[in-house]
Amino acid sequence: MCLERPRTATNVGHTGYYLTMHSVTVELGVASTMELVNALSAIATELATRDAPESAAACLELTETLAAAADMQESALAGFIGRVDATGEQQRWGYPSTQAWLRSRLGMRDNRAKEHLTLARQRHRLPQVCAQLASGDLSFGYATTVADSVARLDDTDCTEAETTLLGFVDQGFSAGKVAAFGRRIRDLIAERDDTEAAPDEDTKRGYAKSWLTTTRSLDGGRYVKGWLNPEDAAIFDGTLAPLAKPAGPDDRRDLSERTAAALSSVLSGGHKATKVTVICDLDTLTGGNAPARLTDGTPIPAPQARRIALAAGVSPLLLGRGNTPLYLGHRERFASAAQRQVLETLYPTCAVRECETPGTLCEVDHVNGWALGHSPTDIDQLALTCGWHNRFKHTRPDQIHITKEQDGRYVYRLLPPPDVRGATGPPGGIGPSDSTLDWAA
Repeated sequence: MCLERPRTATNVGHTGYYLTMHSVTVELGVASTMELVNALSAIATELATRDAPESAAACLELTETLAAAADMQESALAGFIGRVDATGEQQRWGYPSTQAWLRSRLGMRDNRAKEHLTLARQRHRLPQVCAQLASGDLSFGYATTVADSVARLDDTDCTEAETTLLGFVDQGFSAGKVAAFGRRIRDLIAERDDTEAAPDEDTKRGYAKSWLTTTRSLDGGRYVKGWLNPEDAAIFDGTLAPLAKPAGPDDRRDLSERTAAALSSVLSGGHKATKVTVICDLDTLTGGNAPARLTDGTPIPAPQARRIALAAGVSPLLLGRGNTPLYLGHRERFASAAQRQVLETLYPTCAVRECETPGTLCEVDHVNGWALGHSPTDIDQLALTCGWHNRFKHTRPDQIHITKEQDGRYVYRLLPPPDVRGATGPPGGIGPSDSTLDWAA
């Protein structure tokens, strides 16, 4: 169905409401889902081009009406996202997880993507929330708050918590208050199940020095609480933050759980690449003011960079100078430690444009593949890709378009599956122009 910029008229007939467009009539009662979405998109396009009315009172009323309509659309969106997530369709398009698809393709920030995904995954356990959201009686903000509150509860507790939290909504409590009630419900369930609560907040200390306290629990665990000053925080972030990223599309742990696992890995020596690397000019280390950065792109002021260098050491990055071999020719299959260090400065994240996996967690990829005598392990023939996209590139090369930037960095761009974009895509991973890359934007 092709819709031009619509000139709409709303009519009421014996079969119900329908919208008459410039050349297409969409009868709401019998239209397909695709026709309804296309009609809604056309109306939104027209509405977005119009100036707001002069009357502030009219704008207030229009805002409330439009926001309510948008919330009802979120009900349908949750259903769509839930189906994509359940079937793993996003992987066929080159995205390792549904959240990565929402961030990259729909431009959502991480928290927003997490809200949509949580609601999509919990909606089958929240019949009251879904019914009220679809009817316009519940806002998206309240719906996601309830969904997040019950995400870790079993089905029985979920049902009771849903009714309780919706009762607080009916009483007029804000979404923030309902979220607090949700946390309290979780605490009560933990108390019921004899799960020990966390200790009280420690007395606040100064901010100049780092401090850490630990308290052993009755079951042999340990509570950890503390404060890191800016220098120690930079080391903490540079070491643990990359390791705390989701391990893949099936990693359902939250950030707190992933951070704990990353710390355990470092303390046990399970991750050997934990040395902090500060990338900076020599002048910075000798008193200059030019800022430095960590390998993930985090900026570090020059004074902090010098303090970190004294505490943790700075690994020199030799870009072909000195005695460190950066060009190993055809004899070596694996990149050297020095080559990987250079690649991590070029690739803060995976070479795939849409992927946010930190470079420190990526694998070294031979851009043109590796075969003895045909593809050298040279620094200008290597890139960093996450494990998922490394496998995706070699199993579906026709869905990767590779270009090389002026700074020597390779950029991998995802292409739609061949059965979706047609049989016109070029072979060998060399794709069309960016206009084609945005096929389904």
